[in-house]
Order: sequence, then C-alpha cells, then structure tokens
Amino acid sequence: MTLTLDRLVDILKAAAESSRLRILLLLLRGDLTVSDLTEILNQSQPRVSRHLKLLMEAGLIGRYQEGSWAYFRLADGDLARDLVQSLAGRLSEGDPQAERDLERLAAVKRRRQARAADYFSANAASWDQLRSLHASDKAVEQALLKLVGKRPFRSMLDLGTGTGRLLEIFSPYYQRGVGIDLSREMLTVARANLDRAGVRNAQVRQGDLFAPPVERDSFDLVTMHQVLHYLDDPAQAIGEAARLLRPSGRLVIVDFAPHALEFLREQHAHVRLGFADRQIAEWFSEAGLDLEDSESFEPRSAEGRLTIKLWLGRDRRLLVADPAPSTHGTARETA
Repeated sequence: MTLTLDRLVDILKAAAESSRLRILLLLLRGDLTVSDLTEILNQSQPRVSRHLKLLMEAGLIGRYQEGSWAYFRLADGDLARDLVQSLAGRLSEGDPQAERDLERLAAVKRRRQARAADYFSANAASWDQLRSLHASDKAVEQALLKLVGKRPFRSMLDLGTGTGRLLEIFSPYYQRGVGIDLSREMLTVARANLDRAGVRNAQVRQGDLFAPPVERDSFDLVTMHQVLHYLDDPAQAIGEAARLLRPSGRLVIVDFAPHALEFLREQHAHVRLGFADRQIAEWFSEAGLDLEDSESFEPRSAEGRLTIKLWLGRDRRLLVADPAPSTHGTARETA
C-alpha cells in the first residue's frame, strides 16, 4: 500500500507520542477495551479515549462493539501491523516502561483465562458427552491441515469460532485471521486460548454469521466448524460465507453426517440432525462454489454414533493474482 506524503506524515504524527505508541504496541498483542488500556497505562479513561480517537482518525486502529463493551484492535490491512511491528522491532529490550506495560497486560490476560476456565467448568460435562459420540478432534484437525495445505495465504475467517481452535491451528499460515461468534462467553474462551497459544495475527469479534462485521470478497479461507446444525437456514449461512471469499477462495465446513439422535435437539439445541453430501453440494452450487473434496470420520469407539464430515468448496471466480505473500510466489493456476 502506498500513501501520499501528507497522509504518511499524519500517520507518523499520530504514532509519535509516548502513550499512543504504547497503545499500538499493546494492540499488536491482541484486542483490548478502554478499561484494559486504562489499567495498563495507569491513565484516566478520558485521556485514553482521546488517544484512541486520534489513532482511529489516523487509520491505525479500529473499534468494534461486543455487547456493552467496545474493543480496539490494530486496523485491518497490512499498513498498521507492518508499521507497529517495525517500531516494536526497534524498541530496546528491557525498556522499563514497555516492561511494566507487558506485566500489566499479562495480568489482564490472566483474568480473561480465569473467566474462560470458569465457563469451561460449567459446561464441561455436556461437551464431554458429545465428544464421546464422534471421532477425535485431533484426527479432524490433521485432516483439515492436510486438505487446506500449508502454503501461506493472506486471510482467514472462522464463522462461529467457539474456542478459537481453528484460528490457532492455521495461525502459522495466514497473515490475518478473524473469528466471529455471537456468544460473549465463547469469545472470552477464544481470547484466552489465543493468548495462551501466543497467536498475535488473529482477533475475535462478536457478530452474527448471517451478517458478519467484515468486508465481502476479503478472505482466502472461510471455515465453519460444527456450526450448521444449530441453524434454521444453513443454505443462507453458506451463501453469506461464500460472499466473503475472494475469487478462488475456499470454504471449509465441518459438521455431522445424517443421524437420528433426537436428544441432541432436546438437550443441545441442535436444529438439524446432520447433512448429506448431496445437500451440501447443492447449497455450495447455489452459492457459486464447487464442491472439491469431502471426507468422513467414523466414531472412535463402539459407543459412538456420530460420523463427522468435512466438505471443501471453492469460489468459481478465477484468481488473477496470488493472494499469498509475495515471498512465496506470484501466480498460480486456479480451478
């Protein structure tokens, strides 16, 4: 991305102040609220809000709402992250102010992880019951990595991100990852998990997967892991997911094959009892996607009664330029 001289000067002016630079360095490590930043910087909320406003006006950070909370993040796109990473790389190790900020940030993240642990404890029994019915998560994750491949790409969106696990396992390969979930409790879990795993190139936001708060035609990979069976209108969800893909982008869905376990409707809020390959293929076709591959995972024990399915669809529009980082190539053939 290139800028005019005046625009570049405005951006550098916004960053060239001690508190604002500290904010940028903190947001490089994850999304934070005003309250988080007030605590870490040891400054008043009006003062912190003023710094945030100036950084937003310069296009260096963004803001999104999650219930009554407002979170701040580095702006989407490469400019802000590249600038802040460059500045962070030139900061002396052991800088006293930066060290204190990181210590306070660690305290904020520990509280997040404690809240996540409480939520897991309250729901562990029901999740363990479901896991016992199907193949191991590890087997599915390994298949996902093999199917998608390990070639670097630009951007990933995980719809219904839950614990943030897919963002974590794909983090070595994308430049920017975004997770969307309606549940604030699950977003707390996801943030704690990503923090614990040291994932800095992903963020999670509250939002409806039927109207996700992201740009269309923006993602090389969109994933929906164990989401469709909760939805009244899976076809609409697939259609919306397809609109978020770049040309030749890929949509990966993981869900159950057809089954007859009615207790999942009554006890776990499942709306659909699995999906057939033909149905997924039809929905993909209606959304402008070609079904490229599918895979089945049988239950891991004799007591298991759920088969997990993985489906991969690709946007039919041809890709003119490679979305992967330029250091990894400049062109490719497309389906």
